[in-house]
Amino acid sequence: MIYGDYGRVLAMVLAGGKGTRLYPLTRYRTKPAVFFAAKYRIVDFALSNLVNSGFFSIYVLVQFKSQSLNEHILRGWQLGGALRDRDIFITTVPPQMWTGEHWYKGTADAIYQNIHLITTFDADRIIILAADHVYKIDIRQFLEFHLKKGADITICATVVPKEEAKSFGVIQVDEKNRVIGFFEKVPDPPEIPNKEGFCLASMGNYIFEREVIEELLLEDAHDPSSSHDFGKDIFPKAYKKYKVFAYDFTTNKLPGNDRPYWRDVGTIQSYWTAHMDILNPNPDLNLYNSQWPIRTVSYGDPPAYIYPADGYKPLVLETLQAEGSRILGATVIRSVLGRNCIINPGAIVEECIIGKMAIIGEKCKLKRVIVDSNVYIPPGTVIGYDPEADSKRFYLDESGIVVVPMPSIFLRSERKYYSYGWEEVAI
Repeated sequence: MIYGDYGRVLAMVLAGGKGTRLYPLTRYRTKPAVFFAAKYRIVDFALSNLVNSGFFSIYVLVQFKSQSLNEHILRGWQLGGALRDRDIFITTVPPQMWTGEHWYKGTADAIYQNIHLITTFDADRIIILAADHVYKIDIRQFLEFHLKKGADITICATVVPKEEAKSFGVIQVDEKNRVIGFFEKVPDPPEIPNKEGFCLASMGNYIFEREVIEELLLEDAHDPSSSHDFGKDIFPKAYKKYKVFAYDFTTNKLPGNDRPYWRDVGTIQSYWTAHMDILNPNPDLNLYNSQWPIRTVSYGDPPAYIYPADGYKPLVLETLQAEGSRILGATVIRSVLGRNCIINPGAIVEECIIGKMAIIGEKCKLKRVIVDSNVYIPPGTVIGYDPEADSKRFYLDESGIVVVPMPSIFLRSERKYYSYGWEEVAI
């Protein structure tokens, strides 16, 4: 997909977001590195979309607490030596301060600070994708729409309820899907004509013609009043000067009798809800389509295992288990279990997300709880039944979902113990 009708296409994946609304899951990692659906990370969806669509020239722009993300891409997304060359690569790009001693100021500035990569690749057009949403889309159809329209810029868009649209950039289009208005996170976004209560929202995925993005970024970089963001600064001006179109995401078609999917998992509630949706029969997000696989790192972990222990028989219903997870005489209902976690005898886990290498002690009771990686929950602990008690020990989201964060990190010389909230545990 590098040459031919598409020209030279370069993909740039924006993966530097803090994810403040997902705290404390983003306490020690960037949002694209947050785990999803037992074995994946959020960034895997953007990268899988590109690779499945046949695009292999990919830069991943990282910034905030990116170490685990860098390691994940290094372990799972590197092409073999016989394939990797100037036009076939998946490479992380940290802020290099080419334009001054400052971090990325916004999404547009992230691209501007790496505009030399566009030049050295000699791109004809640039695909820019968000790495902090869970979505499935055939990028080829997106690009073909862009070319068919003769567009300078194409914004991928989907329909959302007006209440949700307040958190997105909202697009106004004419009858030919040409953009005639763009409003970034306004309190009263314009509705879709003849569709009361719904708006057309930007998904944070764009295609630019090379000369257009260069001109726009250079102009924006020299604007002292700009926040250097595509939604806030670039698009509200660009549609007045260039041919900007909106691509209707819902028209996208995937092989394997599958359908496109998109969800913003930017809050604790939406993150938890997305996991519960996966557990439904015939979910909108199909993880089992061999013709459109969601790719990730493969580890040498043993198979998942379920067996009776200490006189308790296991009961497991509607549960997603990653490799190495063990249920030892416990009850697990509508939950997602990460790699190498252990649910010990007599425990009851219901509507929970359990992170990798977490250990749930004997006779614990957890309901609507997110347990982050490497957490040990002592035997007999009850979480998710008493909001007042939970708020004193853990992170209680406004939705009522409880998050047990990763253990605090301390230098050995500073402290010999770290606290989980309810007791001191030796390192």
